Formats: sequence, C-alpha cells, structure tokens
Amino acid sequence: MAVILLKKLMHRNKECLFMQHPYDVNLSTFFKTIPAWAYSATHKGFYVPYSPQKLLELTMLFDKAGYPYHLGDLDWVIKHSPNSLSNVRTEVSDFAQYLKYKNYSESTIKTYVSLVEQFLRHVAKPIDEINISDIERHIKHVVVDRKFSLSYQNQIVNAIKSFMARSQRFKIDLSQIERPRRSQYLPSVLSKQEVKDLLNHTSNLKHKAILSLIYSAGLRVGEAMSLEPKDIDSKRGLIMIRQGKGHRDRVVGLSSYILDLLRVYYKQYKPQVYLFEGAAGQAYSQSSVRAILKASAERAGIKRPIRVHTLRHSFATHLLESGTDLRFIQDILGHKDPKTTMIYTHVSNRAIQNVTSPIDSLMGETFDDSQKDEDKKKRK
Repeated sequence: MAVILLKKLMHRNKECLFMQHPYDVNLSTFFKTIPAWAYSATHKGFYVPYSPQKLLELTMLFDKAGYPYHLGDLDWVIKHSPNSLSNVRTEVSDFAQYLKYKNYSESTIKTYVSLVEQFLRHVAKPIDEINISDIERHIKHVVVDRKFSLSYQNQIVNAIKSFMARSQRFKIDLSQIERPRRSQYLPSVLSKQEVKDLLNHTSNLKHKAILSLIYSAGLRVGEAMSLEPKDIDSKRGLIMIRQGKGHRDRVVGLSSYILDLLRVYYKQYKPQVYLFEGAAGQAYSQSSVRAILKASAERAGIKRPIRVHTLRHSFATHLLESGTDLRFIQDILGHKDPKTTMIYTHVSNRAIQNVTSPIDSLMGETFDDSQKDEDKKKRK
C-alpha cells in the first residue's frame, strides 16, 4: 500500500499541509473526501491549510482508514501536541472504565468513546483549557460543515457531558451546552390488514416467528434477539424481557397464537442458547431481521418504507384503538416517560374517525351525482 508523505510547505504565501504519495486511485478518491482539499500541480500533491489541529485530524483519518503515512519533520508536532495520540488514548480509556462502572451498555460505551476521541483530537488543546466555545465549534464542524444529523449532535453532546462530568478538572458549566431542537415526526404505522398481509407473505417458519413475536408484544428488535427459551413462560402466558432499554426488566403478555407458533418453531430448530440463533449459534443478527422484513414487505405489496420498529409502533397503536388504557401500553412498551407513549394518540384513528367534518352538515354526508347534472343544465 502506498505510504502518504505529509509535508508543511509554503504555497501561494500560505502555510499548507501537503499529502504526497505514489499514484493510487483509491488514495486520490479518499483525499477528495477531506474538507477544503485542493490539488497542486506544482508540488504534485493534495493539500489543505496547515494547522496542528488539521494535522491531528488527518492522522486520525489515516489511522481509521488504514493508510500508512510518514510525518517526517512533523512528527515533533504530533508528539508535543496536548492531545497527542497517547494522551487521547489514555483519556478515552479512563472514560471507558468510568462508563462501565456506571453500567452503560457496550454499544453506548463504544459510541461515546469514539465521539470523545474525535472531539479531543479536533480541539487539540490541553483538556483543562477546553471551554464552551471549543465544544460549540466542534459541534458546528461535525453537524453543519460535515452535514451529520441533529440526532448525531445529540449523541455528541451526551458523550461530552458524560466525559466532562466525571472529573473536577473541567471548569465548564455543562448546562450551557445547547442541544438541537428535536424535529417532531409521527411514527409510521401499519394497518391490521397490512400486518396480516406481511406475516402471511413470510413463509419461512423462523422468519414468521421472529416478525410475529415482535409485533405481538411490541418488542424492540434487540430485545427479541436477546430472548432465551427460558424467557418464554408458557404456564403464566408471559415473556420476560431482561435488561431492555435503560437496563430495566419487564414482562409482556404471550399470546396463544405466538405460543403455538413458537412450539412448532422450537421443535424444528431446537435453539440452544438464544430463542433465535444464527448459523454459528450466536444471537440472530438485527441486520438479518431487517432484511427479512424488507423482503416480506415487498411480497406483501407494501410500497412505503417501513422498519422493524414499525411493528412496535403498529402494536401500540392497535392496542390504543382497541380501547387499551395508555398507562398499560406504557408499561408493556417499557417507556420510562409517559410522554413517549402519548405519541400514539396522534396516529390512532380511534378518536379521529369519530370527528365529523363540518362540511358533512353543510353539504350532506355523501356527494350526490344528481347535483352534477343540475349544474350542467344551469351552465347550458
């Protein structure tokens, strides 16, 4: 693999950081993804405006992409940077241990550590000198300049707050960190007939059992894939959800249809550890479930885009429309905040269908075709 040579050169009366390498089409394509890049025919290389911070960013990108590089005289800059690779790794390692102590999930730890590492490398200054402006500038760089989503900005804020809150070294009022305004979207919901069509067009027994179970109990896909056979309590008609979102256990109802379906499934597949297992005996992957849903939806003729989580939304909405109390739905779904469950009142048709439009009282409940003929005579 071609080795990238990094040099600091004067170009058009400005200090620039040049990235030179033997011709490699993949590297050339990669360089064009770097913000503010340009190419110099004179120096035969791609370049960006120079700063120690930009140098740190580029080395981080090369490390992540797996491209070898040589720093030459710039090696001194990296080694003496307040956020050198070794210092950053020590900080994020300590942070990861703190998150484990706080009982964060493995996926959250992985995400937060990655986001904090990016933040420290981008700021490139002693950690105890970081201020609110540094944080806001970093968020702008990630969200605005690189066009990441607002939900990603929220993750960054959460990660930085957790990182800063763990130590007295940081003199920042964390309440000053502004969060983006969350857009309000209504969840996508399938009708009961669409759910029936979806399941009827899922012929594989395991696939049908997975999708049916998720819908029947309003499960998150991760919760369903983490189930073990012992979590199905057939005598009491319950499913035990262990350590769901927020590390909370809960129980949900087990329908008689699902119990019969799971018995047939169990006899055929004989799972050992997890209720739904992949080829290697590990928990069935969430990506495979998404692929199952997509294929079944296509066969069922469902044109609009749906996700596995759409089955959970549909379950909750159908319960509400059948008269189930919102408080019970909150408990079943495992929502900590009742406001989260309230969203289903906006997509349920139970109340909406009972609202009569004023046009019905003005013009009549049905359009009379004879009125059209009368209008034609008048025009003649």
